[in-house]
Amino acid sequence: MSLFDAVEEGHRRQAQPLAYRMRPQSLDEFVGQRHFLGEGKLLERLVKADRLGSLVFYGPPGTGKTTLAHLLAKETQCHYQTLSAVSSGVKEVRHVLDEARDRLSAGGQKTLLFIDEIHRFSKAQQDVLLPDVEEGIVTLVGATTENPFFSLTNALVSRSRVFQFEPLSEEEIRELIIRAAQDPDRGLGHREIELKPEALEFLAAASDGDARRALGALEIGVLSTPQDPVRVTREMVAESFQRKAVTYDRDGDQHYDCISALIKSVRGSDVDAAIYWLARMLEGGEEVRFLARRMVILASEDIGNADPHALPLAVATFQACEFVGLPECQLNLAQLVAYLACAPKSNAATRAIAEAREDIQKGRVQPVPVHLRDRHYDGAARLGHGEGYRYAHEDSEGIVAQEYLGIEKTYYRPVPRGFEAELADRLTDIRQKLREPRESQDGSD
Repeated sequence: MSLFDAVEEGHRRQAQPLAYRMRPQSLDEFVGQRHFLGEGKLLERLVKADRLGSLVFYGPPGTGKTTLAHLLAKETQCHYQTLSAVSSGVKEVRHVLDEARDRLSAGGQKTLLFIDEIHRFSKAQQDVLLPDVEEGIVTLVGATTENPFFSLTNALVSRSRVFQFEPLSEEEIRELIIRAAQDPDRGLGHREIELKPEALEFLAAASDGDARRALGALEIGVLSTPQDPVRVTREMVAESFQRKAVTYDRDGDQHYDCISALIKSVRGSDVDAAIYWLARMLEGGEEVRFLARRMVILASEDIGNADPHALPLAVATFQACEFVGLPECQLNLAQLVAYLACAPKSNAATRAIAEAREDIQKGRVQPVPVHLRDRHYDGAARLGHGEGYRYAHEDSEGIVAQEYLGIEKTYYRPVPRGFEAELADRLTDIRQKLREPRESQDGSD
């Protein structure tokens, strides 16, 4: 390298952000995603066997998708080629594939094609990739923040191994921060840095598993302090943080995952988790009507008669949200979610209707008993409809022993919680009285 080359390289490196400079140079340096990259895990075994095939990297920003693709190319001695799904069309894709075919034919070198934001490719663009992916002309690595099972074609997903990237843990973020603060060549180690423990803990916790955010805040704090030693305090790095936009797509994966977490937290009676997921969805711009409607459903599905007040409260909250609107209706929703989370739980009604419908779908269709059939039309009496029907209100208890179904079947089984425990005791007496005509008939035979 000439003197001018060295100067130019130094200028480029000076312009690169810390997160870019600290990218690992080998798989051994890579931090995170041990669930598929650890010793003996699938991706590690694929690298050793040199049989990567087509891969889809799915996960939030700052978790190493692009970095790992580059390392895989280096590890498998593939030519590394990148495309952006935002700026590339079918023509560019075909050109890259033709070059990969020529490279393999002429020199035997494989090509690892990394496509960022591959979910933005149209179906036609994804289909162009299939023949060369199947033939092994290219090793495709597609990165996406969207669930590939929703955003990619079935043909491409079925030919790929999907690896889900998780946010880095606080321990992993701490490791990266310390490494960056101490590395004199790529990091900030050429400066005298005193990294306070509380600053390290703040960076690890506030970055939400995003390594770029943590390293960016550290770099801003250090570079904005000209004198040495640089005392990196909690206040310094907190000032260097920007408020992170909530990752949330009302039509995508985050929408379904967050509402699932909200419902399961309410069902599990964790009121604090339920309030958090409600706040997450509100901050992400979720439709209030959708949230209120889901809580109306939950009031019957998971609480039911264990607390009969849950459903009318949910309906009232839905109505309140309709005429109050945001931001004030967040108070109505928070009150409802807290109440539902703390309420006793029962899915007895949910199970009852599911079992009854299953019986009907399996062909167990019972004829309506003659005495229960409608008799309010001319000719009904001649057919015997309604004959022998006993009016329940004429009984002192409001319960009359007669056949209502035609078979003995139990669908509704109350749980011993909340008001449903009272219903269970009452239902035992009701069912006993309803069985009286059958028992009398059995005894007379």
